[in-house]
Amino acid sequence: MIQGTTSDAGKSTLVAALCRVLYRRGGRVVPFKPQNMALNSAVTSDGGEIGRAQAVQAQACGLAPHTDMNPVLLKPNSDTGCQVIIHGQVVGNQEAQAYHDYKPQAREAVMASWQRLREQYACIMVEGAGSPAEINLRQNDIANMGFAEAADCPVILIADIDRGGVFAHIVGTLALLSESERKRIVGFVINRFRGDIALLQPGLEWLEKETGKPVIGVLPYLRNLHLEAEDSIIHEVPDKPQTWLRVIAPVLPHVSNHTDMDALRMHPHVDFQFIELNEAMPPADLIVLPGSKNVRNDLAALKSHGWQEKIARHLRYGGKVLGICGGFQMLGQKIHDPHGVEGEPGSSDGFGWLEMETKLTKKKHLKEVEGRLAFTDVTVTGYEIHMGVSHGPALKRPVLYIGTQAEGAMSEDKQIAGTYLHGVFDHAQATQAWLDWAGYNQMAQTQEEIAHYDYVALRESSLDRLADAVEEHLDWGRLQAFIS
Repeated sequence: MIQGTTSDAGKSTLVAALCRVLYRRGGRVVPFKPQNMALNSAVTSDGGEIGRAQAVQAQACGLAPHTDMNPVLLKPNSDTGCQVIIHGQVVGNQEAQAYHDYKPQAREAVMASWQRLREQYACIMVEGAGSPAEINLRQNDIANMGFAEAADCPVILIADIDRGGVFAHIVGTLALLSESERKRIVGFVINRFRGDIALLQPGLEWLEKETGKPVIGVLPYLRNLHLEAEDSIIHEVPDKPQTWLRVIAPVLPHVSNHTDMDALRMHPHVDFQFIELNEAMPPADLIVLPGSKNVRNDLAALKSHGWQEKIARHLRYGGKVLGICGGFQMLGQKIHDPHGVEGEPGSSDGFGWLEMETKLTKKKHLKEVEGRLAFTDVTVTGYEIHMGVSHGPALKRPVLYIGTQAEGAMSEDKQIAGTYLHGVFDHAQATQAWLDWAGYNQMAQTQEEIAHYDYVALRESSLDRLADAVEEHLDWGRLQAFIS
């Protein structure tokens, strides 16, 4: 099991790397995260929903995502509450104290999935959540040491040296664990190191002497490495000598599945930026409104920061707008939440740019989708994760067809489009079709400059690059004793 001294220490990345290494060596390996709190998710082969990071780790193993890989998923919809998903299906919204009381049932789901995976795979790579040293969350813990003790698995502790204070993080974490938990830690991995390793060596020697535990490896900082984020928004973009299209997306308070933007963020000829709501909106050719776990709340936030007027000005100057899932719902005239699915029951006025209304329902729509774009006849694949149903005249001008079924909507002037489909930019031809709709093909100087950009291939090469680094920098002699 990989646990971290902090959130974002590199747990998901290390698990993905170890999964790919073992997969390349012919191992029957599977990822597992008992409990995940994240707003980025993926649809599974068995019709459920898991954290996006576990879907990436499944890809590293050559597997289709399955709900047993992440049996408990928590999707925050307020500062104190979240939607609780067990084995891929919604069981309801719960405040923090209510979920704490629910943990014994959640533990049963976790151990059931763990047992099923043990029966199918030779090796299970387990990822913890946050830090095991959160002493206020120790009771009924199912995410870190509580699970490790129940499953009797060894733990590797990873720490991020790029944050500073790496030795304090490690020693402080050990100090807050019980004796049996400390014994369970078999070694440390230090992540994101840049510089001369010789200057770090005295610290490593001190750490091993102080704790009596080995440093299994020091992983280098890998520039321009792309893996889809578990939750946090990545603002860093690779160097791009020539860009032909400017795309922006607002950072919503409850933004979900912002990984939809990764293909644009990594595209060599697209200048993509996430924009905070209180920032000035820069000139853009395309604005993408992303998904949201609390659509009415995020819509109100956009309006309070003047984004309705900003987007209207953008449209007057000929810019394009694409709404995805919750962003699509915002483009309509009304959003109704009669059951309080995402917060207080009630209705909100949308931006009013598409003739449609949306009603949030208790049933979540989860499915993988393949269709064709209505405006180019290009094949598009993706997945739906939403709890709303939209209706209105705008839907008679769909953006794509799933078989003969129309999906999404486009304005009469073709400036505004919306879809419930996540992953619309993940495949090369569909990406290029959307970018051409936004004006890319008019700005590139020659046809040769329209690069054939394969985001799927980029994800695969990133996993292999990461696995190469882990193979080079970890002590596999020590690791082999714990990985069957």
